[in-house]
Amino acid sequence: MPGPRILIVGGGYVGMYTALRLQRRLRRDEASVTVIGSQAYMTYQPFLPEAAAGNLEPRHMVVPLRRELDKCEVLTGTVTEIRHADRQVTFRPDEGPERAVGYDVLVVAPGSIAKTLPIPGLAECGIGFRTVAEAVYLRNQVLSRLDLAASTDDEAVRRRALSFVFIGGGYAGIEAIAELQDMARDALRSFKGVAPDDMSWTMVEATERILPEVSLDMAEYTVRQLERSGIKVRLKTKVTSLEGGIVQLDDGTSFPADTVVWTAGVRPNPLLERSDLPLDGVKRVQCDAQLRVAGVESAWSAGDCAAVPDVTKGEGAMCGPTAQHAVRQAKQLADNIVATLRGREATTYRHAYAGSVASLGLHRGVAEIYGIKLRGLPAWWMHRTYHVARLPTTNRKLRVLADWTLALFFRREIVSLGSFADPRRDFERAATGG
Repeated sequence: MPGPRILIVGGGYVGMYTALRLQRRLRRDEASVTVIGSQAYMTYQPFLPEAAAGNLEPRHMVVPLRRELDKCEVLTGTVTEIRHADRQVTFRPDEGPERAVGYDVLVVAPGSIAKTLPIPGLAECGIGFRTVAEAVYLRNQVLSRLDLAASTDDEAVRRRALSFVFIGGGYAGIEAIAELQDMARDALRSFKGVAPDDMSWTMVEATERILPEVSLDMAEYTVRQLERSGIKVRLKTKVTSLEGGIVQLDDGTSFPADTVVWTAGVRPNPLLERSDLPLDGVKRVQCDAQLRVAGVESAWSAGDCAAVPDVTKGEGAMCGPTAQHAVRQAKQLADNIVATLRGREATTYRHAYAGSVASLGLHRGVAEIYGIKLRGLPAWWMHRTYHVARLPTTNRKLRVLADWTLALFFRREIVSLGSFADPRRDFERAATGG
């Protein structure tokens, strides 16, 4: 008889790493594994800034699920509801009717989505920075704005095109603005009539500091490095409106900008609110220290969407929503599922936070690992070394290393393929006689 069916909801860090470990550890016919993801690939998000800046080929930072999970069933689409009492989820493929998918063991790992605020104009003017598509779009957007500025005599259009605003001073925002500004300054060597000082790069952070994951002195060092490169860092400042492409701040400042990037945090996937699983006050799945869903049989969770106790920090502490925890939790979760299938006890998840690394552009970075603080080139090297080591599969590691090696000898490409945003535009014009 076939073994129990393990259903993994989510194809991100937790979903892919859990499935990868399960297919390696499970014996033949011991259990079947099905993965449902919104995309047919897993994105290694720490490399998004480098992909946006042209240091990496975007395809090299994504892992195709069907190729790597060759012993699993992979479904691409959306889970719209979880009914664990019935051991079923409602699955909606990209096209066609919804259907019920049954299971015996559930792994809930849909991850998180951007945490937005009701700011007028944000939905119309802003863009996030969590997917490959957004990274490629931002690269094209920045380069197309440089093209426009170099081609127009209208000072107002030029000023608006050369204004770039990033909202949110966490790792995603800091790395994104640093890498894209570095790319833009490099690209300007090929643009006549546009100087680096003509560009305006602004980081807006509502709290009194950036990078809450590192010590205060390292955060202050990062601010100094950003400002030295020409980025204005505005702390304790909020955006009140983006209507009409006009950025309005709560201190009364306003200015036009064609590019507004939202990196101000994440929240658990709203799918969890359409389930019968226990949630905490911020809508995460409540878990015990073994990564089981609290008080629920045959259900497990980890990553951004899970409230997992951090046993290394004492009573009441929870693991942060970081890739560092997600990857390790996924492996522990898979091991615990295998252990319970074989009648053994699950093991407590235990990982002391190792630290953080961040890139501040080419050859610049900041890192704090096990209390050791690194700055500049050593931190940048540590950032690359750490993340290429964590990137799944040898195939992807070698491709990323090849990209970096070629970048030592050749300048990055500065072509804006703007038609990617609307690839049918030219054909529609031809077909309609436009």
